[in-house]
Amino acid sequence: MPIESKPAFSAGVVVVRREDSGWRLLVLRSYRNWDFPKGTVEPDETPLDAAVRETAEESSITDLAFRWGEVFCETAPYRHGKIARYYLAETTRNAITLPISPELGTPEHHAWRWVSFDEAEKLLPPRLQPVLAWARRQLQG
Repeated sequence: MPIESKPAFSAGVVVVRREDSGWRLLVLRSYRNWDFPKGTVEPDETPLDAAVRETAEESSITDLAFRWGEVFCETAPYRHGKIARYYLAETTRNAITLPISPELGTPEHHAWRWVSFDEAEKLLPPRLQPVLAWARRQLQG
């Protein structure tokens, strides 16, 4: 009998930074795909711990301030039932470093940008549009 595996569960952070012109969001690109920092939740960690760890591993950001608490938004299931949970946090960092992944020997992502909500809407895939709308509501409230 085949063993059923649980769909992958990821956690990440919608990282924001305040500028004079408004909020900026950090997006990372892997090949053609833009996303927020995120990764798989390991068996021994909470989703929030995984989100913080993945953000540091993928962007070198470690000064996350969860000003809106531990609220989150999850994607609808995608690719084989995978779900990604995103928290919202602020950073003061402007410059981002794409650290080298020990497993890959290169950074996990090819580029990064600080973008406005309108720019993020154009870059992010449909599965992230509800997360983007949620983050906008949190920041406006």
